[in-house]
Amino acid sequence: MNALEIRGLTKRRGDFALQGLDLTLPAGCIMGLIGENGAGKSTTIRLILNALSRDGGTVAVYGKDNRALTALEREDISVVLDEVGLPEYLTAAQIGCMMAGIFTRWQPEVYRDYLRRLALPEDKPFKDFSRGMRMRLGLAAALSHQPKLLLLDEATSGLDPVVRDDILTILSDFTRNEEHAVLISSHIVSDLEKVCDYIAFLHRGRLLLCEEKDRLTEEYGILRGTTEGIEPAAVCGQRATPYGTEYLVRRSAVPAGVPLGQVNIEDLFVFMAKEV
Repeated sequence: MNALEIRGLTKRRGDFALQGLDLTLPAGCIMGLIGENGAGKSTTIRLILNALSRDGGTVAVYGKDNRALTALEREDISVVLDEVGLPEYLTAAQIGCMMAGIFTRWQPEVYRDYLRRLALPEDKPFKDFSRGMRMRLGLAAALSHQPKLLLLDEATSGLDPVVRDDILTILSDFTRNEEHAVLISSHIVSDLEKVCDYIAFLHRGRLLLCEEKDRLTEEYGILRGTTEGIEPAAVCGQRATPYGTEYLVRRSAVPAGVPLGQVNIEDLFVFMAKEV
C-alpha cells in the first residue's frame, strides 16, 4: 500500500508555481524532499495537509483523497513544522493534557515515554525551551496520537548533530511498522542520506527526479576530465572546479574502463539544479 500518492499537483502563489508534481511514498518508507529555498517543499507539505487549496491534481493518503478524510482519518497524519507552535506558558505535562482533549487516540503513556527518551523536562514552560528542545517536544506530540504518516518540514534545521541523530533514530523506529511512512524536507542532505529510502528533488516548483536512494547513487557517477567518446545523452550535468570540469553521467551509458567517481545525494542535486 502507498501512504501517499500525488498526481499532477499544481499550485500558483504569486510568482511561484508548483508544476504537475508526481510523488509516490510507499508505506514503511521514508522519503527525503530536497530543494533550495523557494523550491516548493513547504507548499507541497501544506497541500498534503489540505492547509492550502490546490489548483489541480490529486493527493491521496492511504488511498483516499485528502480533502475527503474524516476527522479521525486526519489524525493518521501528523506534522512537525520548522517552528513548533505550542502555548508558551504551558509545561510539557500540561501540553500533554491539552493534546488529550484534541486527539481521539492520544496516548499519554507514549507521550511520557518520548519525553523521557528525548530528555525533556515535564515541568518547564515551553517559552524556556531551546530550539532543539522545542523540536523534540513537537516530535513527541506528533508521534503520540497513533499517526501513520508523519510530515516534517525542516524539522532538523538549526539543531546540533546529537539532537538530529536522536530524531533520525526515532524516524527509523517509527517506520519499522510497515503501515507507517515519513516525508521529511531538509537542507541537511547528509541527514537524508542516512535515513531515507527515497529521495525527491524539487527545483523551482518542478520535480527533477524521485527515486530510491541507493539506486540513485548506483546509477550516476562523476567523470573528471573530458567527455570525448561519450554520448551527449549520458551527461546529466556539469560544474567547474579549480581542478577542471566535472560531469555527472549515467554509468550505464559510459564505455567500460572509463574511471568514474562516486556521487552522493548532495552532489547529484547540485549538478542537476545547475543544468535546469
